[in-house]
Amino acid sequence: MISDVFLEKIKEYQINNEIEQENILLELIQQFILVSLAKANFFVDAQFHGGTCLKIIHNYKRFSEDLDFVLKNKKPDFILDTYLEQVRNDFLAEGIHIEVIDKSVSGKALKKAFLKTNSLGKMLMVDLPFTRDQRKKLKVKLEVDTNPPTGSTYETAYLNFPTIMPITVQTLESCFSGKSHALLCRNYIKGRDWYDFIWYVNKKIRLNYTLLESALFQEGPFKGKKLKVTISWLKKEMEKKIKSIDWNKTKEDVYRFLPLDEQKTLELWNVDFFLYYLKKFIDECRLEKKRTNKAKLDEQTIITKRGNVLSCNGIKS
Repeated sequence: MISDVFLEKIKEYQINNEIEQENILLELIQQFILVSLAKANFFVDAQFHGGTCLKIIHNYKRFSEDLDFVLKNKKPDFILDTYLEQVRNDFLAEGIHIEVIDKSVSGKALKKAFLKTNSLGKMLMVDLPFTRDQRKKLKVKLEVDTNPPTGSTYETAYLNFPTIMPITVQTLESCFSGKSHALLCRNYIKGRDWYDFIWYVNKKIRLNYTLLESALFQEGPFKGKKLKVTISWLKKEMEKKIKSIDWNKTKEDVYRFLPLDEQKTLELWNVDFFLYYLKKFIDECRLEKKRTNKAKLDEQTIITKRGNVLSCNGIKS
């Protein structure tokens, strides 16, 4: 039974409280949905990205509510409900009733759906480490951008629960570029964005500049401006943003998505803390640029030397 599979998986987690338990149940539902979407060939067109992608694919500490996707190419006639039917049927086959509500609006690029169930909670209630209201529904929001900015790169990753299944995910370089666009352009401040920023910086993930420039041109305060994103431009804009934020208020939306032992790091949040990580990020960008320039120079030197050797031997290159 699927309930046994879920319970076995839950045992792998060190659950400290009811909030963590709810986050873990939600994550297991998310993985079940991803497998169903893969079976419906959803990833022929789509890439998985966002916070839940980091959590499930890259063992990120922060839990996330939503399943976010971008299409590999623009597809205005994309119909989400085609794939949701597979999800609904797969849950029903396991005795789990799930309410699927397609909130997509014709003509809108962002397709949305909400998936809700309280069946799993009822099935697992007796065996969960913390008491749970069986009437409470687990809710997942699913979003697909059908008009993505150009330049995204992707790769194959494998889910291991509830079964091994290949899916298409955005590369970390492209994910970081999307997150950088959100940091600079989102019309409200989201603490989770900045928590993610620290993770990307510590992992020394490079930016996909092509994607970032395309995203800036397409949406936000820089819309329609053909920017050439430079390291100095990034430093200036990010510094401006960091200094404008109320960090005590911003960290509040992050607590419930973190394990207890990680929550204490939020007490460090202030302007100086994020300026430190910005400097670390900018320094790494500069190092990467030097490495890239050196590699290009070395390649050109090799080509020149090869041409000289051929010329000395009377051979035309």
